[in-house]
Amino acid sequence: MLAARRRAAEDDFRRTLAELRRISESLDPLVRRLSAPAESSGEIRSAVAEAAAALKALAEVAARQAEALDVLSDIRDKLWDAEGNNHVGMIFKSMEWRVDRLAIAAEDAAVLLKTFASLQDELHRLLAAVQDKNLSTPALIAPLIEPLEEGRYLRFENRFRGAEEEIRKQQIAYLDDFPPGGRILDLGCGRGEFLELLTARGFQAEGVDLNVEMIALCRDKGLSVEKGDLLECLAARPDASLDGIFSSQVIEHLPPASLRRLVELSYAKLRPEGRILLETVNPLSVFALVHIYFLDFTHRTPVHPQALQFLLEAAGFSSAAVRFGLGLEAEKLGHIPPADEAAAVFNRNVDRLNALLFAPPQYSVLGRKT
Repeated sequence: MLAARRRAAEDDFRRTLAELRRISESLDPLVRRLSAPAESSGEIRSAVAEAAAALKALAEVAARQAEALDVLSDIRDKLWDAEGNNHVGMIFKSMEWRVDRLAIAAEDAAVLLKTFASLQDELHRLLAAVQDKNLSTPALIAPLIEPLEEGRYLRFENRFRGAEEEIRKQQIAYLDDFPPGGRILDLGCGRGEFLELLTARGFQAEGVDLNVEMIALCRDKGLSVEKGDLLECLAARPDASLDGIFSSQVIEHLPPASLRRLVELSYAKLRPEGRILLETVNPLSVFALVHIYFLDFTHRTPVHPQALQFLLEAAGFSSAAVRFGLGLEAEKLGHIPPADEAAAVFNRNVDRLNALLFAPPQYSVLGRKT
């Protein structure tokens, strides 16, 4: 807008300058007539009158040009300020991007340091075995490889799962789905975001995960977690011993048979009125499939919302309700002004495309044991 106003002001300034030149040039013959010997007083009066009129016009145009120059200067100052602010904004955005990258790098470095410390302990143990001439076996070598693989996945989570604070903001609404103060088991607790929320709210929160690096991170936060296979740990729990079971972004890693077994075991381990809440990637969103599901090479099977709802109901859970997360409003295609029926048809098609492409990237199913 400022650039357009500047161009208009420059055009106005050029027009007044051209008019000044034209009037100035018209004064030259008048000056020559006044300088030459006059044949009569009438000619002198006529030339003086023309000169006076020309000078008046010149003064008026000069005044207009001065105003145009003021307007142009003001617009240029505003434009320079705007460009300067844009430049500063770009600098700050660039700095924010660099800070975010540094934060990710710092998290990666922390994971690597823990991994190296663990490897150092294992290497000392292996060295002691070699010095005792007790030759290394696969059982001694395997612990050296496991932290490297699991540390790599933790770094993957830090980079693509999102900051822990953002995950907590997304999950805090789930707290109201569980009986206050109840015993809640988080299957595949990962970095422990939901365990932190549960603990802060006064729940008896416990977590299970296979990744030793994730477990170490949770224990550093003072959270109660154990290492183990999700199904084995769940099967080992006494029946009717839990008030809630939660799992976020885990079931898409499981084969269908394991998912069915998880749901059936959950029903057995929950007390009456206990709740199960399973959250996963929404396969009804093309955006979610492309940018979330296929990004993680450990994903096994996308789970349709209606299929998950059916699994819970078939296992005995009542009121199994599908709930979708927040939509992708910033990504959606825009409408055109509804001028006629063609525009209305176009906008309806845009809505259908948005529903397919940019549906909420995640959903959850909540079931209650009666």
